[in-house]
Amino acid sequence: MAENTVRYYNDESYDDADSDETTDMDDAVKNDTEQKPEIQMRKNEAQSGSVLMIIFVSLLAAALLGSVIYSLDKRNTVYNKVSAMNEKLDEAEAENVRLQSELDSKMSAKNIEEYAENVLKMQKIDSTQIKYIKIQTGDVVTIPEQEKGAIAKIKSFFDKCVEYFRG
Repeated sequence: MAENTVRYYNDESYDDADSDETTDMDDAVKNDTEQKPEIQMRKNEAQSGSVLMIIFVSLLAAALLGSVIYSLDKRNTVYNKVSAMNEKLDEAEAENVRLQSELDSKMSAKNIEEYAENVLKMQKIDSTQIKYIKIQTGDVVTIPEQEKGAIAKIKSFFDKCVEYFRG
């Protein structure tokens, strides 16, 4: 088996005449160069609508990105308004609870009684201040029937005639 050694291009101490051995690697490299096809570079010319298509797709992508950003901004704005309104609602509910408790404390029977006695100078009634009145419940008021007018009499006559003929 041949010995593999590393050699540099600028190494002056290396002499090709001194080495009698060849490596298997050198043979493999030679075979690869023989088998590889030659690669040629050719230019593809731009097709007539490809530049316009790239610009159109780019603008469409930018418009979509802009609309997404705009909708997210609008959503955040609405969420901020909703949270602000919820805060106001919480404050209003707390104020309502406070006012209801204040109203309940002022509307108690004890407070109303004290207000009537102290501010309005009212007093509780005693049994000597009560007077009973008797009302006759059997009285009935009757209103006499009034005479019918001429038109009412004629209408009544026709109604009786229609009843008679219907049977």
